[in-house]
Amino acid sequence: MQLRFHPVDLRLNHTFTIAHDSRDVQPSLIVELQDGAHRGFGEATATKYYGITIEGMMAALEAIREPIEAHELVTPEQFWADMYPYLAQNPFALCALDQAAWDLWGKRQGQPLYKLWQLDPARSPITDYTIGLDTPQRMVEKMQERPWPLYKIKLGRPDEDINLVQTLRQHTDALFRVDANCGWKPDEAIAKSRILKDLNVEFIEQPLPAADWDGAKRVYEQSALPVIADESCIIESDVDRCAGYFHGVNIKLTKCGGITPARRMIARARELGLQVMVGCMTESSVGISAIAQLLPLLDYADLDGAMLIANDPATGVTFDYGQVVYATENGTGVRLITGH
Repeated sequence: MQLRFHPVDLRLNHTFTIAHDSRDVQPSLIVELQDGAHRGFGEATATKYYGITIEGMMAALEAIREPIEAHELVTPEQFWADMYPYLAQNPFALCALDQAAWDLWGKRQGQPLYKLWQLDPARSPITDYTIGLDTPQRMVEKMQERPWPLYKIKLGRPDEDINLVQTLRQHTDALFRVDANCGWKPDEAIAKSRILKDLNVEFIEQPLPAADWDGAKRVYEQSALPVIADESCIIESDVDRCAGYFHGVNIKLTKCGGITPARRMIARARELGLQVMVGCMTESSVGISAIAQLLPLLDYADLDGAMLIANDPATGVTFDYGQVVYATENGTGVRLITGH
């Protein structure tokens, strides 16, 4: 195999704001594994919140170019296991490499991954479309720009959150989800859950700081809505810890290290009776198409990353009013656009 890097700056359609960050451009790294006949692609984004840079990911992968390129790639699971000791401290780079390996393997097999895993696309949940934190008027305008059956509303201004959701509710009958990005306190989350339930909100994602497990227990027991862990569920061992503290977990491939550990996390969450969501960063069609192969295994999906950017460097899966439309390519369905 040959290892190649394609760093890109993804330009956002709108300034994207959450409780702890605001940005107009999202740097991202596309990793390619090529065997001559086939090209496999994976992706991971840079993020200040987790201290991840494009340069750091490339350096980590360049340092192990020899074992990567010498690997036989019989199964992606074995490839991940062999690469993990080198990249245990850089799960974002491991994720991009793992996605590329799965894409390459699927293309070699001549099938999309969801078919190789014997999954039924008819069981796929729809994806939400995220409305980043902004003025109420701008958030209404963003909804009107993309009519959608399900919106994820970013919150994080405690004194304004309820009024904001009430304002948005006046302009659509779509189902809402809300994501506080660790911005609330326990009593506040419990009280707001009761109001939000009456506003046709489906669940609350990560209302409290990740370290507040005592608060999470109280909210879990008293919330009028299901509570889904995000920042509290990063790696595989976190799934067990979330049982009894959250109703479900949001798994991010970049945080846990790729498709391979994500599949194990999904299986473990099911064993524990947890609901399962898979989310995305602000990724191109490379990352989104990899995640989308898991859709039939999920209860909830947040895969709107490629819809938020203006210069997608690849083709892959698309979404029609929330429903996934799989690409004709095998593997994850990704093809890099010429020039990238």
